[in-house]
Amino acid sequence: MIIKKVHLYKIDMKLLSPFSTSYGTVQDRELILLEVEDEQGFTGWGEVVAFSSPWYTEETIQTCFHMLDDFLIPSLLHQQLQKPEDVQKLFKPLKRNNMAKAALDCAVWDLYAKRQNKPLSEVIGGVRSAVEAGVVVGLNDISVMKEQIKTYMKDGYKRFKVKIKPGADYELLKQIRDEFPSIPLMADANSAYTLSDSDSLKKLDELNLMMIEQPLSSDDILDHRLLQKQIKTPICLDESIVSCEDARHAIEQESCKIINVKIGRVGGMSVAKQIHDLCVRHGVRLWVGGMLEAGISRAHNIALATLPSFTIPGDISASSRYWEKDIIKPEVEVEAGVIKVKGKPGIGYDIDKKFIKTIKSFEKEYK
Repeated sequence: MIIKKVHLYKIDMKLLSPFSTSYGTVQDRELILLEVEDEQGFTGWGEVVAFSSPWYTEETIQTCFHMLDDFLIPSLLHQQLQKPEDVQKLFKPLKRNNMAKAALDCAVWDLYAKRQNKPLSEVIGGVRSAVEAGVVVGLNDISVMKEQIKTYMKDGYKRFKVKIKPGADYELLKQIRDEFPSIPLMADANSAYTLSDSDSLKKLDELNLMMIEQPLSSDDILDHRLLQKQIKTPICLDESIVSCEDARHAIEQESCKIINVKIGRVGGMSVAKQIHDLCVRHGVRLWVGGMLEAGISRAHNIALATLPSFTIPGDISASSRYWEKDIIKPEVEVEAGVIKVKGKPGIGYDIDKKFIKTIKSFEKEYK
């Protein structure tokens, strides 16, 4: 296949309610959408999930646009591709910038699946016709957080992640655990702690948590190894894993027992599959993380979650959890805590280009 055309849209969406973590609060969401077209007229879609500020990784929407506009799209256009993994070979000379790379990588995977007339989940080796959905509860007043959990329980969500930070951790989680003694509960620290906080983190062992996600520095693997030896609660690494090599190092060092895979963070579906296969060989459990995405990225996440070792419910909530209106049709729906995998070719959802035109702030076509 040869990519003959790329269309880029920058859009602005507003979350239904502000979302707070130890890093900060997000309500207005900038995103970049990419549509790639091949020589036969097949199209595929990807989504840049970087934030407007570099608080999660060093990338932002503006840096991603620069990389796409000046380097990545020109590198991809008019190149002969035998398979989607070839995109990674084209991009290898360009360091990092994983979220920019991931959007094009995923768009090519969507296009490739459509050329095969198969669902993306089937093309990447998925084994599930439905995936279990988890949900994230941002930092807020404890009464608000409890009400949110009650609502999500009624919706059937299978796993509950609560954001924490120093001063809003043990007591907050204990109140939640006391009221909801049996829910699958985990904590996400977003790198808010250091090894000097190990006694505070050790207290969380009392609360029967599924895991604590990324307690220490976002680029650390070694200190997490030391912390995991001190606590019983499994550590899950998120920000520390930006490549398959990072995952291998973390596994060899016994720095974690679980890994969160975000397609954008690791550079695309191709790398996400490599990490999955590595973790299968080593018996490490996986789940799909979320980035406050719109529907295109959410659809790619659903496909990824069908792979065999994604055994923990991911951060793949319903579209209505975040948006008044999503950019795909139909929107992602959660029924009794699960999302049914669409059987249509590619990501399985139609793109609402008419709606995209109403929320775009910029667009550009590359030939």
